[in-house]
Amino acid sequence: MKGKNWKIYVLLLLLALPAVLAGCRQKEPVEEEQGYQIYYINKDETAVVTKAYEPEGETAAQLVGEFLRRLQMNPQEGDEKAAIPAGVSLQEYSLENGQLSLHFDIAYLNMNKLYEILCRSAVVRTMCQIPEVEYVNFLVGNNPLMDSNETPVGPLNAESFVENMGDEINMYTETTLDLYFANAEGDKLVDEMVAIRYSSNMSVEKLVLEQLIRGPITKDAYPTIPSDTKILSVSTKDGICYVNFDEGFLGQGYNVLEEIPIYSIVNSLTEIPGINKVQILINGETNRVFQESIRFETIFERNLDLIEEGS
Repeated sequence: MKGKNWKIYVLLLLLALPAVLAGCRQKEPVEEEQGYQIYYINKDETAVVTKAYEPEGETAAQLVGEFLRRLQMNPQEGDEKAAIPAGVSLQEYSLENGQLSLHFDIAYLNMNKLYEILCRSAVVRTMCQIPEVEYVNFLVGNNPLMDSNETPVGPLNAESFVENMGDEINMYTETTLDLYFANAEGDKLVDEMVAIRYSSNMSVEKLVLEQLIRGPITKDAYPTIPSDTKILSVSTKDGICYVNFDEGFLGQGYNVLEEIPIYSIVNSLTEIPGINKVQILINGETNRVFQESIRFETIFERNLDLIEEGS
């Protein structure tokens, strides 16, 4: 099947309804809208809840320290619980270029899975209210926090979490991804729409990359990224999505034009509202070359010329 017919077939096959991706909104200081909130975990440990809070500090450094202390304390009134439970120690933290890095002790890994997701959500949502904090990065000691697939969770912002406030946590949500893979000749990209149900604590950017690495599900599309490629981190700032792969991405991969793997990623990610450009890094470095001619110092924009006509 070709063109729109096979796209419809994929959607019907997966029996899922498309969900509209929430657009990225320009970050505004929360205190100008409704005041600061501290996020706690409800007594049943099934959802995050908020309580209004008036801070004493004014500078970013003062607010970060004050909020982190509050996240480790139960509220003075009510049955809610501290986001960071007793027994889990925050060893150190630092704020640099909009990213707040939190270093926890090994006890962090002893939290049960649901509480850990709630903890992460409460911490990120609380801290990202501070205008200078754009992302929060979780580490255990000096090592990045890993997900169930043993890949780094990476920097998170408030939009990385989808659960409804005050209700039972939504562990999974549904969306439709517009992905680009190689055609049979390896010289063009073909569009594949995939409806998918995924963990609500994962960013859409990371979900797109995981699906690209996993490969297409239709017979008219072919993979573009080596299957052993690891995603070290992914984050978006000012319309640019920063994708950090390990060395696996540089592998020989598949018999396609050298531009195809790059724009498989770029065209897929720029389908997400709010992402206009993509920069690719290898082990955190941009001074690398792909297939001898494509330099990663480049910030890539969408390339419509590589999309096969009718796809």
